Amino acid sequence: MGTHRLAPDSLAFALLQASRAVEAVILGRNLDVALAREADAAAWPATTRAAVQDLAYATLRDYGRGDFYLARLLARPLEAPLVRALLLIALHRLETHPSAAHTTVDQAVEAAGQVLKGRFKGLVNGVLRNFLRQSETLFDAAETHPVAHNRHPLWWIEMLRREIAGHADAVLAAGNLHPPMSLRVNRRRANVEGVLGELGAAGIAARAAGDDVPDAIVLERPVPVGRLPGFTEGRVSVQDTGAQRAAPWLDLCAGQRVLDACAAPGGKTAHMLEIADVDLTALEIDRVRAQRVESNLRRLDLSAALTVADCSRPDDWWDGRPYDRILADVPCSAAGVARRHPDIKWLRRESDIAQFARQSSRILDAMWQVLAPGGKMLFVTCSVFARENQQQMTAFCDRHADCRPIPIPLAAAGAHSAPSTGHLLLPTALHDGFFFALLAKQS
Repeated sequence: MGTHRLAPDSLAFALLQASRAVEAVILGRNLDVALAREADAAAWPATTRAAVQDLAYATLRDYGRGDFYLARLLARPLEAPLVRALLLIALHRLETHPSAAHTTVDQAVEAAGQVLKGRFKGLVNGVLRNFLRQSETLFDAAETHPVAHNRHPLWWIEMLRREIAGHADAVLAAGNLHPPMSLRVNRRRANVEGVLGELGAAGIAARAAGDDVPDAIVLERPVPVGRLPGFTEGRVSVQDTGAQRAAPWLDLCAGQRVLDACAAPGGKTAHMLEIADVDLTALEIDRVRAQRVESNLRRLDLSAALTVADCSRPDDWWDGRPYDRILADVPCSAAGVARRHPDIKWLRRESDIAQFARQSSRILDAMWQVLAPGGKMLFVTCSVFARENQQQMTAFCDRHADCRPIPIPLAAAGAHSAPSTGHLLLPTALHDGFFFALLAKQS
């Protein structure tokens, strides 16, 4: 039986399609890839795409809670991952939209009729109705269970509590929020005051982020990119205010030779080029992701030498001329941006942290080879874990006697600084989580 029997604008259709995306994550696959594959294949209208994405993202942010409920509502493990995904989504909607409980149950059962010849309609109906009957008891139990309450894997919770102690609960709570939407104003083409006027005329509430991120605007609520005045013309880009702190710290000047070591999707690449007329090389190991960098630069009418290469292997791409500035925004666990990619919380394993740290060590050592004496390198991750951040910097400085950490100002909420190991910007309702360390290579 196919999904053509469901009206594309129905809740049942959205529930079923979101279930396919959540099923992909349960099976170990990437959420964004799964959503894009389904949406592109079926050519969903924008409203359907938005509804499906909202259901899938919200459910995965709260996966630990839904999984807790299912363990208590199912008599035995459910071996059909698509049905499990449908139940998780329906449970999330029942908890967050209690006034629409009847509609949610009805539409979830209708969606179940499209799965495995409808064999699980009765089970879906029974589980959801049992949840409604037991909801008060289940809610109370969830508040005393660390994974259900915090909506993060246990190893993640314990690691944060070891490393940032009194701030762990706030970071976990921020990781469950809907992420903010912020803009970066292209200072070559516009200014914050002018863009705020355009946004106001378009009915989009927004405000300037503040002096510490002078090109940033924070929207009161997210809107589709197509609604943003000036986006197509290159006057604004979407970029988190935390990420916008990186480029200005490199102290860029016209004529400098600059390397962006891990460039995709190109936000920081473009920001550097908006700040100064530098000779910039952008490296990206993945060809498809490199195309995103190229597309962003084209929209902004900016130019860089874009190369598809592994930055940790300079012999494959370096021409022997050292760089004055290097941005090393290295691969990491992405724990600081997990609310934007909620599948990360459930696909990552504790052992991955050490693996990412080893990979970034190779990149940093390679980048140090191509940095000019007297030059500066900014090390960036979107992780909040010490093994990828502070410990990484301590080990790097121990390996390189010619490395001198440079203090950088970070007055934002959630900032934690130590001059020898860098600055940890913890995620809040206003920005994502990042780590920054600025290093100078002594002559």
